[in-house]
Amino acid sequence: MKTISKETLTMLREKYPAGTRVELVNMDDSYTSLTAGDKGTVRFVDDMGTIHINWDCGLFLGVVYGKDIVKRIK
Repeated sequence: MKTISKETLTMLREKYPAGTRVELVNMDDSYTSLTAGDKGTVRFVDDMGTIHINWDCGLFLGVVYGKDIVKRIK
């Protein structure tokens, strides 16, 4: 299991608090129907740095720090 530093975890939680709107840039998961441009709302960041998101399309799927990419939107 890959771990992240306490500082990185703090940064992720400050950048992506619950309720933050995000847009998917890239996801390294061939089994998901999500595509770049899909939008969602952050639920929480877990202790491994995974950003858990309620996607507007109805999926609930985490974004893995260091593999997948999302950006904040207004």
